[in-house]
Amino acid sequence: MKILAIDSSSLVASVAVVEDDIMVAEYTINHKKTHSQTLLPMINEISKMAEIDLSQVDAIAVSGGPGSFTGLRIGSATAKGLGMVWNKPLIHVPTVDAMAYNLYGTDKLICPMMDARRNQTYTGLYEFVDGEFKIVMEQCAISVDELIEKINEIGREVIFLGDGVPVFMGSLDEKLTVSHSYAPAHMNRQRAGAVAVLGNKYFADGKYETAAEHEPNYLRQSQAEREAKEKNNG
Repeated sequence: MKILAIDSSSLVASVAVVEDDIMVAEYTINHKKTHSQTLLPMINEISKMAEIDLSQVDAIAVSGGPGSFTGLRIGSATAKGLGMVWNKPLIHVPTVDAMAYNLYGTDKLICPMMDARRNQTYTGLYEFVDGEFKIVMEQCAISVDELIEKINEIGREVIFLGDGVPVFMGSLDEKLTVSHSYAPAHMNRQRAGAVAVLGNKYFADGKYETAAEHEPNYLRQSQAEREAKEKNNG
C-alpha cells in the first residue's frame, strides 16, 4: 500500500509518501509562505528525489481539519485535484488525530492543541492501549479552561503538542493539577508522515472516499461567517 499524504492545516506544510511500513520520503517546512506556493512544488520535489511516479500511489491521505481555513482549503483542493486526475481515493484524516499519532506508543494521555484564537483551541484527548490508538475525547473546539477542567477530571499524566502550546502554556502550568510535559521539536507539529500512517489504518477499515466527495471539516464557522452572522443578528 503506497500513500501520498498532505497536511496544510496550520503554518506547517508537510508532504510524505509511505509504502507499507517504510517512510519513503517526507518534506516538511514551517515558514511563512502560503501553501498555494509550497505544496505542489514539495510534491514534485519528493517525486523527483525519490524517483516515484506518484500517479501510481494507491490513495491520497489529507489532513481534513480542523485548522486554518485557508490552509485546509488549499490542502483539500490539492488532494481533490490529484485524486480526480489520477482516479485515486482520498482518505480524510482528522488533523488532531494525526497530530496525536506523532506520539505513538507513549503511556501518557496525549493532548494536541492548535491555536483557534478567541482563547479557544482545536484539541482532543488520545491514548495508546497495547499499541492500539484510542480516542478518549473527539477533536473539538473548546476553551482552554474547559480543556484543563476535563484533563484534571481524568487525572492522568498528559503530554501536549501543537502550536497552541506556546500560546496557552502559562494557563496549563498554572491550572493543571496533574503531571504534564511538552513534546520535543521533532514531534510537536503536524507531519504528513503521521497522516499517511494513520490514513493507511483508516483505509484498511474502509474509511475512504472519492475525490469528489471530500470536504474539509472546519469544526466552526470562519471569522468572516461569524462577523456576517453577528451583523445580521445585530
